[in-house]
Amino acid sequence: MTLPDSAYAEVIGDPIRQSKSPAIHGYWLDQLGLAGNYRATHVTPGDLPAYIAARRADPHWRGCNVTMPHKQAVIALIDRLDPLAAQVGAVNTIVPEGGDLVGYNTDVPGFLEPLRPWLDQRHLFRMARVLGTGGAARAVITALSGQGMVLVVAGRDPGKARALLDELDPAGEHHVADLAHFAAPTDFVFDDRQGCFDLVVNATSLGMAGHAPLLFDLTHAPPGSVFYDIVTSPLDTTLLRAARDAGFPVVDGLSMLIGQADHAFRRFFGALPPRGEADLALRARLMA
Repeated sequence: MTLPDSAYAEVIGDPIRQSKSPAIHGYWLDQLGLAGNYRATHVTPGDLPAYIAARRADPHWRGCNVTMPHKQAVIALIDRLDPLAAQVGAVNTIVPEGGDLVGYNTDVPGFLEPLRPWLDQRHLFRMARVLGTGGAARAVITALSGQGMVLVVAGRDPGKARALLDELDPAGEHHVADLAHFAAPTDFVFDDRQGCFDLVVNATSLGMAGHAPLLFDLTHAPPGSVFYDIVTSPLDTTLLRAARDAGFPVVDGLSMLIGQADHAFRRFFGALPPRGEADLALRARLMA
């Protein structure tokens, strides 16, 4: 595929300087020898309507990724939603298509991608403890409820957690908890986990640089649990280090970030990004 030099996509948010998306998409464009570029653009909530209006009229714009705090606010400013984005109630990718601006959610497939080695197995029972009730948790809950998982969603306000479950998976037999419940040790004895898949997901900003730490005592995790922290700064969070040191398998936030960027890149630039071994070089670049 040939792209004009003037073609561009971008990521918008407030703040935005911490975003790794330009480095990811830029790496793929370079590897494929494609023209065009991908950049980060700071857009405040007050500037969001004007930004969307300006990009709508720009023939060189291939779309944008959307990060905090705009994933729900942009819905009222675009023309239609992909069914998955409508189900999640959040948009992280906007693409101009046939004169319309279409909202997608690539966080769901991006989140699930690194879990495939486990999810492709058969299990007698699957349970996930999802920490958080914000925008990121919406994608995580949607993703996992579609994989036959029983969820325990924990937040500072359990009522908000229940409302989120009732909205996103009303037929599911899920549970809620106060986030503080997981901070103190428990003497609960887990039953035999043979044939089970257990997952702990941090979908909050706790543990992120500049934020308060996430308090989670590992005694709340069944043996063999997979720990997944979607925070990307720092990449090796306190939660992941503690879980790894205790012998649990871990998944970091960069795995999700690269996975969701893959799906967005295809829509922006009409090409498949190089993956597989190329991920190792990309990770090295992002962590340098």
